[in-house]
Amino acid sequence: MSKYESIFVFSVAAGDEKAAELNEKFKALIEANGTLESVDEWGKRKLAYLIDDQAEGYYVLYNFESAAEFPAELDRIAKITDGVLRTLIIKQ
Repeated sequence: MSKYESIFVFSVAAGDEKAAELNEKFKALIEANGTLESVDEWGKRKLAYLIDDQAEGYYVLYNFESAAEFPAELDRIAKITDGVLRTLIIKQ
């Protein structure tokens, strides 16, 4: 088991409710496959540059512990989920 840190940027084009739903979805996914240590919701912030013609995103930072295979699966799921603008997963 290793410790990981992940930042997600969710789209706010469909509303803050959709961003909150995505946050809950990824929290549940991490909890099902590891130990979620903390969730830090940074909220809606202006992006440094346009992503998919959007100027704002909803930022969430997850700190978790899991097996080495899970971060790749988490990244794969994030890439195919509508409403996720960007992700970054690093090993602490």
